[in-house]
Amino acid sequence: MKILYVASEVTPFSKTGGLGDVAGALPAELAALGHEVKVVTPRYASIQDSRLTPTGHHLELRFPFGLERGPILSLRQAPNLEILFLENEHFYGRSGIYGDTWGEFGDNHRRFAYLSIGALQLAQRLRFFPDIIHLNDWQTGLTAVALQRGFQGTALARSKTVLTIHNLAYQGQFGKHVMDELGLPWDLFNAEHGLEFWDAVNFLKGGIQFSDALTTVSPTYAKEIQEPEGGASLDGLLRRRRGVLTGIINGIDVHEWNPEADTYLPARYGANDLSGKAVCRRALLRQAGLREDTDAPVFGIVSRLAWQKGVDLLLEVMPQALQSDIRFVAVGSGEARFEDGLRALQHQFPEQVGTYIGFDQGLSHLVEAGSDFFIMPSRYEPCGLNQMYSLRYGTVPIVRATGGLVDTVDGSMDGDGILFEAFHPAALLAALRRAQALYAEPERLLSFRRRGMGRDFSWAASARKYERLFASLLTE
Repeated sequence: MKILYVASEVTPFSKTGGLGDVAGALPAELAALGHEVKVVTPRYASIQDSRLTPTGHHLELRFPFGLERGPILSLRQAPNLEILFLENEHFYGRSGIYGDTWGEFGDNHRRFAYLSIGALQLAQRLRFFPDIIHLNDWQTGLTAVALQRGFQGTALARSKTVLTIHNLAYQGQFGKHVMDELGLPWDLFNAEHGLEFWDAVNFLKGGIQFSDALTTVSPTYAKEIQEPEGGASLDGLLRRRRGVLTGIINGIDVHEWNPEADTYLPARYGANDLSGKAVCRRALLRQAGLREDTDAPVFGIVSRLAWQKGVDLLLEVMPQALQSDIRFVAVGSGEARFEDGLRALQHQFPEQVGTYIGFDQGLSHLVEAGSDFFIMPSRYEPCGLNQMYSLRYGTVPIVRATGGLVDTVDGSMDGDGILFEAFHPAALLAALRRAQALYAEPERLLSFRRRGMGRDFSWAASARKYERLFASLLTE
């Protein structure tokens, strides 16, 4: 198959969250299966890679607001995998991907219309006529709309579109003035079968309406977004399109996240010999400014400090949990109220709590390796990655039973993690108490660790599911 993969961020070139990780990994796995894959993404100002070479092709897109031009740059990563960067100084020659310290960029509708329509023109310029056009989140929703409306003739008419929803909460909503700015036909401004959403324009809704197939990043999240509580006001549309909606769990980079070869760790270890984990545990406590000779269980968290992640619930529960002999190490950044809350917790319990506000890749790996338990109390979690990292590192995850967390963690008596259902302080506190009870049974804890370390969360398994989905579209 020929696959055109369109994404607003691609690791390691650009990243704000899980989308970047997926776009950096899934195309490579599809290429490894023998498919010809071209990834299309903006060249942001932060992407200064000397390996990028001009293709000799340019985009010329005429919008009502003006003509936008820019070269197409290439980086070939494998014989059948090429990353193509859209360069446009006006749109992408600034710091930040979606915004800066002042907030979201006011012209994001134009910036990502350029990506969405530019991906189709790129395919024409390079004479690459894909079987599948794989779109990701609201930033690429207009690609499906343009294709269904017969974008520049029939050269791409046979291409099938697949839209992956990484997080339904982010929808790309703009005032209805963008209809005229982008040259969108006004007949599309309707709630039933178009882009209209509460008298505004919703790019993600357009993608959902006009794509041939929809995926999201876990089977449970695919169900949750069809319900009013998790559907972010698009649940009705998603129920109508449930026949083409599939949940496929994200994979993880099993080369970067491998305790047997992790260069960030002071000692490596595997399921058959966990002695290196004890070394990592002592190193983590030492780096967190805590006594490293303690026998108390160590609880860790590495997170974006945001409402979605349930940090408020965690901060409500931890003062009571810390009345028992446990240690807690937190790494993350985000909302000021949560950063301040973690600092206050450390100030209140200086002998038990270590906090690092910010992001540090090496420290993140050390938390995964050195903790006994990893806490993820999310309100909702489309997929989640840290619970899979934890399982791979023999660190028992404590997660709320939502989205990809419930799909990847076995909370049974003979499982590999601890689940709690209700988003409530009593439920999280009970889960922490269960973890302490498990810690008091070393043989049972060892069994939990080894079961988790034996799980396969590689991208290869997920890529084969996408491959089967793509093949089914081409046989319709």
